Amino acid sequence: MQTNEILETIKMIDEEYLDIRTITIGISLLDCIDPDIREACRKAEEKICRVAGNLVPVAEEISRTYGIPIVNKRISVTPIAMLAGACEGDPVEFALMLERCAQKLGVDFIGGYSALVQKGYTVGDRKLIASIPQALAKTSHVCASVNVGSTKAGIDMDAVKQMGEIITQCARLTKEDNCLGAAKLVVFCNAPEDNPFMAGAFHGVGEPDAVINVGVSGPGVVRAALAKAPKDAPMNDLADLIKRTAFKITRMGQLVGTAASRKLNIPFGIVDLSLAPTPAIGDSVAYILEEMGLETCGAYGTTACLAMLNDAVKKGGVMATSHVGGLSGAFIPVSEDAGMIAAAKSGVLTLEKLEAMTAVCSVGLDMIVVPGDTPSSILSGIIADEAAIGMVNSKTTAVRIIPAIGKSVGDELDFGGLLGKGPVMPVNMEDNSVFVNRGGRIPAPMQALKN
Repeated sequence: MQTNEILETIKMIDEEYLDIRTITIGISLLDCIDPDIREACRKAEEKICRVAGNLVPVAEEISRTYGIPIVNKRISVTPIAMLAGACEGDPVEFALMLERCAQKLGVDFIGGYSALVQKGYTVGDRKLIASIPQALAKTSHVCASVNVGSTKAGIDMDAVKQMGEIITQCARLTKEDNCLGAAKLVVFCNAPEDNPFMAGAFHGVGEPDAVINVGVSGPGVVRAALAKAPKDAPMNDLADLIKRTAFKITRMGQLVGTAASRKLNIPFGIVDLSLAPTPAIGDSVAYILEEMGLETCGAYGTTACLAMLNDAVKKGGVMATSHVGGLSGAFIPVSEDAGMIAAAKSGVLTLEKLEAMTAVCSVGLDMIVVPGDTPSSILSGIIADEAAIGMVNSKTTAVRIIPAIGKSVGDELDFGGLLGKGPVMPVNMEDNSVFVNRGGRIPAPMQALKN
């Protein structure tokens, strides 16, 4: 590496918020299944603590060695519904076990309190989903996810209806804690098995016994690069600039993942290229879009700019590593992005515009705060719309939406830390309950017939 490249990387870290957002160890718990829930929890706790026992000290050592901030250390596990279906008892016992592991190991989050119901429920799925509100209310570090649709299977509308109700219950049970339960729950279509980001991380059944996945960040770096471009530079020049920047960011993720794999003696899985913003001023995907020439994120042209950004990030990243996975692209979590927060407060960025943007970005409606009196059927309709975008476009979409109990449009919910704070956004309250109550399954689209 040339001297100027070293100085450039130091500047990225010191001034442009470049960091490794997370090192996540995925751990299979399939060998911990037991008809006795206490024994299953004991075996799972022993394995998690044994496999991930050195995650935090190793991550801190790598951070000191290379001078690279590693913001989060996380764990993902096999969807707990698979363990819950094999034993009698309350699945919340598994959530409490995961919380103990997180506290013992000092990790930031542990994901995998999850169920995959895109084509229907198992006994374990029913038990786990019903327990999600209590599980998230009784834990601080545990995250939950439910996959309700896929391009191959269609959309399980019974699950969509239930998840609207579950989100409402999560918010109500944690209303004294800024409705944090709903912020730790995400509803997916086409959920990836190797996603290192929370709240949606779980360890898929096609993954190895243990694996290291890395999530990079760097919206501030991309914005700084675009700020130096001439204001009349054509969009293809901006795309090339983003690709070169994404290449550098991804190489850093590859370096950290490889080093962690070697030190922990766990296989290296993937680098997730997603640009993950933070509430820090400057570390914003919205500001990248505004740097392309929009007065405010949400103005007409926003979806086109985001599509170009997402594509350029992926093209630059795949040149830097052969192990790309997870979500990879650009996140647009409103409460975690200073530019998104400002645009939402001004009224320029609406739920409808965010939905359009999700058709071309990494995930979906993420960290959206809505009035606390929003009916569960409305939440289910939002989930159904996002799942439809994912299903038809063969991409991952998701909804992480927080009904702010006791608050209305114009108020604010402050989660603190990386989750940031979000304005309560207006919601179209037109009744959709007849649609939601129909249940059944939306059939898979023609795109499913690829064989």
